[in-house]
Amino acid sequence: MHEKNNHLVTAKDISRKYKVPYPTINHYTDLGFLAIIKREGNKRMYNDKQVRGRLSLISKMMNEGYPLRLIRKKIGAGVGGF
Repeated sequence: MHEKNNHLVTAKDISRKYKVPYPTINHYTDLGFLAIIKREGNKRMYNDKQVRGRLSLISKMMNEGYPLRLIRKKIGAGVGGF
């Protein structure tokens, strides 16, 4: 497996890279959409590949009119291979 596939990023990195507001990342983490892989002090570290996939799936489902509550249920049920 390539090293880049396991690349860890902070919430701040995610916000910059994917143009997602920092409070939204916090909310998605609280809802269980984004998994914290490890912590370094106050920093939460996420798997970049997983974040990219989850944000893409969330965006797609929101564009289709799904509310976050239903997206949460579907992601929890393994929709989209996650």
